[in-house]
Amino acid sequence: MIINKQMKRYEKELEEKIQYTFKNKSYLLEALTHSSYANENKKGHIQYNERIEFLGDSALGIVVSHYLFENNKNLPEGELTKIRANIVCEESLSELAKKINLGKYLLLGKGEEVTGGRERISILADATEAIIGAIYLDGGLEKTRDFIINHMQDIIQDSIKGKIFRDYKTHLQEVLQSQTNERITYDVMEEIGPDHNKKFIIQVRLGKEILGKGGGKSKKEAEQMAAKQALKRVGC
Repeated sequence: MIINKQMKRYEKELEEKIQYTFKNKSYLLEALTHSSYANENKKGHIQYNERIEFLGDSALGIVVSHYLFENNKNLPEGELTKIRANIVCEESLSELAKKINLGKYLLLGKGEEVTGGRERISILADATEAIIGAIYLDGGLEKTRDFIINHMQDIIQDSIKGKIFRDYKTHLQEVLQSQTNERITYDVMEEIGPDHNKKFIIQVRLGKEILGKGGGKSKKEAEQMAAKQALKRVGC
């Protein structure tokens, strides 16, 4: 367990990086606590970050949607939806986490620690949403907006300019349709975890040939990850 003195130092370091100082430090601690750590320290009745992550996901969506709506008045709903999806996805959130070295400050269980949890994209993305949720609870929507717009500005602008491509599934469909008439299918191979925190493992096939496999918190996300792996296999 990280001792209080070290945790306070970590809190201060992270607050400087995110340019926000928490009035209620318990929100920050909860955002940094992974379920694996709480499960290994059950006697402490420790709050972990899944609930606050849920709140952060909603806050992120409304802030990004409002920003795109106000700053891209020439774009139709369909384009705005695509751009938003690129910004709020797991990969973009993990990029932000890496930029502020968020993995360093997470409280992880020993199993997650030894298997590289501090670098795992899903854990980093979830923790980023949890930080957003914590700022929202502590400082309100305006402070949350400041954090998101300031720290995700590069990702937002690259997405608007079309420099970020995340719709791997559509791209795979276009590539393969130009080469073959074989049917592309996505199959759920495994569902891991409880209903409130489920992870899906999906494989994509061209006819009988397996092209890729991917995982995600939703079937759509897992399909995208499977398609991404398939694109690498077919040389795209």
